[in-house]
Amino acid sequence: MRIGEGGDPCLGVLLAVVFLLSLTAGASDASALAVIHDLLFREVDGLAAYERIVILEIRLPRAVLGMLIGAALAISGAVMQGLFRNPLADPGLVGVSSGAALGAVSVIVLGGGVLASAVEFLGTHALPLAALLGGLATTLMLYRVATRRGETSIATMLLAGIALGALAMAISGVLIFVADDQQLRDLTFWQLGSLAGASWVKIGAAGPIIAAALIACPFLARSLNAMALGEAAAHHLGIPLQRMKVIAIVVVAAATGASVAVSGGIGFVGIIVPHLLRLLIGPDNRYLLPASGLLGAIVLLLADAASRILVAPAEFPIGIVTAAVGAPFFLWILLKRRGVLDL
Repeated sequence: MRIGEGGDPCLGVLLAVVFLLSLTAGASDASALAVIHDLLFREVDGLAAYERIVILEIRLPRAVLGMLIGAALAISGAVMQGLFRNPLADPGLVGVSSGAALGAVSVIVLGGGVLASAVEFLGTHALPLAALLGGLATTLMLYRVATRRGETSIATMLLAGIALGALAMAISGVLIFVADDQQLRDLTFWQLGSLAGASWVKIGAAGPIIAAALIACPFLARSLNAMALGEAAAHHLGIPLQRMKVIAIVVVAAATGASVAVSGGIGFVGIIVPHLLRLLIGPDNRYLLPASGLLGAIVLLLADAASRILVAPAEFPIGIVTAAVGAPFFLWILLKRRGVLDL
């Protein structure tokens, strides 16, 4: 059975189960049944007062944010893989993640100095907006470099993205060099990736941007399917290639920028999830994109739960967990594609 033809509800059910488990994972011993009972009925004999605070004010926004970010990273990876016609592509490949990270690092380091007035005016929205602008600025430069005579070269965009990503990392390195001790500590944990600081305020700041990008991505499915046949074939099928490329890159920049702002660097989700689903259900983006969103949310929630359980009562940065799982998987993909592994 294809996931898109009946398996999506299965992924939805699995996501609901994992979401509930994420609410129960941690130092508090509130059971899954107690969580359901309290959320549905809010009776006096439900959770204890402190448990209700832990569940509703700490774990629930963390789980919601984890779902949004996991879905955003996975769908962004699927879109990039379809656009570049390469199953190893992801937003980091074209420098979008590095540009978003530069925007966020700028706010963290310069927020008390050069950018103090802007940060004070924007408040909690400063970090996600800076990351979004960093991703969009990188995207704009990519577009200008790769576009000639009204046509955008995917190969040029890839090479330019690698160069711009390296430049953004270099500038971020300069900012890190001039940061003080507290800023360095904040940057270190932020770069490793974590959902520990999740809150309803952060969801309100980044959630609408991520949600808008997630809603827009499935509308690219038909165009991405046509792109798999080559740009010439897609053009003959009536696909507005230039507009599609611009929309795809902007959507990926928005989703990635907002995600990077509130969670830091979380790698490999954008590669692992769509590639695994492509092996299971095929390359049809009508099924692949929504399935990637669901499985991406599941994977990130599981990684977050593992980060809290493995070294409880402390927790690993979630980026370490995804890298520990994703790096071997990535190497397996490379070896398999080169024919070293016959599995």
